[in-house]
Amino acid sequence: MNIVSYLVKRFLRFDKEQPFIFLSALLAFSGIALGVMVLIIAMALMNGFDNEFKKKLTVMNYPLTIQPKFYATCDTLLVDQLRKKFPDLSFSPYVTSAVLSRGGDQMEGGYLFGVDFSQEAKVNRIVAEGLKEGVPKGFQVMVGKSLKEEFLLTNGEKLTYIFTQMEPGGLALTPKIKRFTVVSSFNSGLSAYDKGFSYTSLDALQRILGIPSNLYDGIHIHSPNPEADIKRIAEVLPDTVSIRGWWEDNGNFFAALKMEKMSLFIVLMLIILIAAINIISSLLMTVMNRRSEIALLISLGASKHEVKKIFLILGIVIGVLGITTGAILGFLGMWVLGTFDIISLPADVYPTSTLPLDLSVVDFFSIIIGAFIIVLLSAWYPAKKASEVDVLTVLRNE
Repeated sequence: MNIVSYLVKRFLRFDKEQPFIFLSALLAFSGIALGVMVLIIAMALMNGFDNEFKKKLTVMNYPLTIQPKFYATCDTLLVDQLRKKFPDLSFSPYVTSAVLSRGGDQMEGGYLFGVDFSQEAKVNRIVAEGLKEGVPKGFQVMVGKSLKEEFLLTNGEKLTYIFTQMEPGGLALTPKIKRFTVVSSFNSGLSAYDKGFSYTSLDALQRILGIPSNLYDGIHIHSPNPEADIKRIAEVLPDTVSIRGWWEDNGNFFAALKMEKMSLFIVLMLIILIAAINIISSLLMTVMNRRSEIALLISLGASKHEVKKIFLILGIVIGVLGITTGAILGFLGMWVLGTFDIISLPADVYPTSTLPLDLSVVDFFSIIIGAFIIVLLSAWYPAKKASEVDVLTVLRNE
């Protein structure tokens, strides 16, 4: 065993004469372990919520949507052409109108979509699941679960929709009003969509809005890889229509989530930085109390490099043990939170009622590498001071 390994093991032992040095090192170890554990769980939660929101928004906002720039530019001919050119994708034309739904004395604003349910089921799995209760035909409607519960509706009841489109009535213009029969409901997991979106048959809404049967307000597209497909679809589209991806409508939301995740990472990394200060104090106290031993080692032939290496390794050992323990505790905490229903979230606020946990490889290694760099820098200064001990002055005073 060389002198470096021997002294590192010796300095790590509990010293009855100087217990505060060991206590300081223990606090540094505990602080780093706690910081790493909290960072791992926090990053897993941020990624989990991010992915859950993406799943929900991808479905209800649709991966890709084609919209006309001018009236009568989105028609049956365009839909048929797209289906022939892209047989691997699903297309669902729709018409839509802003509406007020009224149930008793309550009213909710939202959008009513007219769709071909056989095609819509291919692009929207939430709607496809709702069709198990019943397929709306004619002036029948599928509503969201939150709206159904708020209005205390049951299948077969009537629900009144007030359209923003006006029509002459006596001496004034009045909004169009139509009663629909509720036959089914869907549950997206986000109350904003469950209250704001309703679906009826395509021909029924076209008749109410006075839109010809071959014209649409847009086309919903299901794509497993929308970021790539948007480019190849845009190349064949005429200039009279445009195509948008779901991320373009929610860019600010996900930018805010990314900023929040980065801020949380930096703040929690400061916990590790504060804990690393204990490594500095612990090693400096060790250096001050071991000055005579250090001077004696140097006088007996130990190089300053070896002395510096002893205290550098000592700090790294404390830090690496803390990082390893923190990583183990972090994964254990993720397993406990993911396995047991300890925390229950309100389903009408969050996209899931349980804590979503998803730690990416990049985040994990960013935490480990960041913590190790802090530990390395914290151990470097005390190691440098140890190698600068004045041998003659120390031994003269002994």
